[in-house]
Amino acid sequence: MAASVEQAKGKRVQPAWSPPEGTEQPRLHLYNSLTRNKDEFVPQNGKQVLWYCCGPTVYDASHMGHARSYISFDILRRVLMNYFKYDVFYCMNITDIDDKIIKRARQNHLFEQYREKKPAPAQILGDVQTALKPFLVKLAETTDPDKKQMLERLHAAVTSVLGPLQEAVQRGAAASEVAPKAELLLKEAKDLLSDWLDSQLGSQVTENSIFSILPKYWEGEYHQDMEALNVLPPDVLTRVSEYVPEIVAFVKKVVENGYGYVSNGSVYFDTAQFGGSEKHSYGKLVPEAVGDQKALQEGEGDLSISADRLSEKRSQNDFALWKASKPGEPSWDSPWGKGRPGWHIECSAMAGSILGESMDIHGGGFDLRFPHHDNELAQSEAYFENDHWVRYFLHTGHLTIAGCKMSKSLKNFITIKDALAKHTARQLRLAFLMHSWKDTLDYSNNTMESAIQYEKFINEFFLNVKDVLRAPTNITGQYEKWDSQEIELNKSFYEKKAAVHRALCDNVDTRTAMEEMRALVSLGNTYIAARKSNRQTPNRMLLQSVAAYLTEMLRVFGAIDGVEPIGFPVGGSGQNMDLEAIVMPYLSVLSDFRETVRKIARENKVTEVLQLCDALRDDTLPELGVRLEDHEGLPTVVKLVDRETLLKEREEKKQVEEEKKRKKEEAARKKQEQEAAKLAKMKIPPSEMFRSEIDKYSNFDDSGFPTHDAEGKEISKGQTKKLKKLYDAQEKLHKDYLEMVQNGGSS
Repeated sequence: MAASVEQAKGKRVQPAWSPPEGTEQPRLHLYNSLTRNKDEFVPQNGKQVLWYCCGPTVYDASHMGHARSYISFDILRRVLMNYFKYDVFYCMNITDIDDKIIKRARQNHLFEQYREKKPAPAQILGDVQTALKPFLVKLAETTDPDKKQMLERLHAAVTSVLGPLQEAVQRGAAASEVAPKAELLLKEAKDLLSDWLDSQLGSQVTENSIFSILPKYWEGEYHQDMEALNVLPPDVLTRVSEYVPEIVAFVKKVVENGYGYVSNGSVYFDTAQFGGSEKHSYGKLVPEAVGDQKALQEGEGDLSISADRLSEKRSQNDFALWKASKPGEPSWDSPWGKGRPGWHIECSAMAGSILGESMDIHGGGFDLRFPHHDNELAQSEAYFENDHWVRYFLHTGHLTIAGCKMSKSLKNFITIKDALAKHTARQLRLAFLMHSWKDTLDYSNNTMESAIQYEKFINEFFLNVKDVLRAPTNITGQYEKWDSQEIELNKSFYEKKAAVHRALCDNVDTRTAMEEMRALVSLGNTYIAARKSNRQTPNRMLLQSVAAYLTEMLRVFGAIDGVEPIGFPVGGSGQNMDLEAIVMPYLSVLSDFRETVRKIARENKVTEVLQLCDALRDDTLPELGVRLEDHEGLPTVVKLVDRETLLKEREEKKQVEEEKKRKKEEAARKKQEQEAAKLAKMKIPPSEMFRSEIDKYSNFDDSGFPTHDAEGKEISKGQTKKLKKLYDAQEKLHKDYLEMVQNGGSS
């Protein structure tokens, strides 16, 4: 019967299978200044990404405004390369020919020549007074409040030291008194004198090498700063001074294509001709700024906005591609005569020669959108005759200093070296990671304190996980049974990883990603604490996975620069060895020995030995960057921590203990004063308690109770009732005092 049923069903076959529906995964979107929207990122050629970034104009020290841009782009670059696995080719320029550089180089050269002549104090005084005249005119004409404030500060500094020198010279003071005052004036008036000297003698500076010394020096300083900040170097670095032939060829083709014209030895871009073309559009990034003469003139440079230069242009909206060099400016040969590149043309020519007719990403600071980047787009699309020179334009947000605008030209800036003297490169990067890359970042004590606390919070988790992993186990013992706590933590772990991924897909939102990572650390801490409170060992494999993920994400962000599987590197950036792996076995032996000694000392009540063990923990080992954490009933935890951090913790702990001691002493003093005051009150007989208050009462009965007020009016019944309560209370208090004295108490 059974056989016939089997035959009726026929031959067994696999049932039909259908794949799961799955869920739609988020895709990377970037905020594109060309659309002012978050656009899905689609490279032009598979996974390859061609990226150009505007580099610094090297005429002074790199400051936190530079750090804002270059750390932010470094984070974006690392995320695209190491998280989304794009093949990024990153090109950056160095502007070493520029109006600012020319003027500063000339001024430095002329000021040094002036110093070498060793002018007499009287001459210095006279020259500064002469230089002040055009300066004061400039000050009066300045309307920008920030620039005016800078000039006013300079004026105040100069006049504060000019007066004492003038007084000393007039009364014929000794050289030993006059010379230091003259040197001080020379120092304070350097900018003022340099500007004046440049106006008088600048046209006589003709040697090209003078204009290369300054940018070479500051470029070297810039690279050192970037290395100190752990910013990856570009794949290609281009310098304007090395690309002059390419720039000349680029300008020639723009003119040949009908979008440029020659005027008095200079070449200008014809914005009207370009904008009138059907296939082109001028002002793609900030169309509302087209015609902004102030912005356009700042883009042309201080040496290029004289009346004669402006009159050379067909339209005030046109901009220089090639500038005819005036006396006192560096120059190169060109078909139009001796000259030098305009500012905007350099990026177009250099990026075009390296990346070709179209790039995936172009990056720069927010303040470069117009006119610099709009002019770059116009002249490049005029050269290549296309409308897609840049596919995605990324602009980093401004940086303010405690809410105030920061500017190198306004001399209101914090150098990168100054910032690194106060905080580590990791702490600065964490501060940037905790803010959106495209929004304004305020560099303040609060901002940095948040970054420091984040670093400390996540580092403690890494140290706790390392302690768990150091517990001895065999190869099979590391695989432990999962209970509900492990299952719940693992579920949260995957939820947080998904949340971090969504955040990074959403315009590389590191702020949200960092908060999700913080929440994951909190869950891990809660899990460890719960297991330890129940005298249970935390699951090492699960914690290792969580810690390794967090480490890798911080490595992706550039906040960890090392190969350690878990946590921040120990021993400083210059270490080529795994310091933790080397010293931890010895420290574990020391910790175990100390714990055994403490146990014996407690059992035998040898307090001196316990104090020595505490001193080892609190005083000796922190000096070596070692923290011991004693837990009742559990093994001592050993952690390698930065020495400065431990010493700071020790000082803070000492301050807390001193404050606690001070408060205790203060409480004891107040209690003593209160007791003394109470005793003094107890000593007063009720018959005397009101007699001293002659401003309130004028007559008393035989028991000392008041009958009339100060004005001679009889005390009311209601007032008498209140006073009677006070009298009775004092009577009882005094009675207690008499009994206390009788029994041999206080007298």
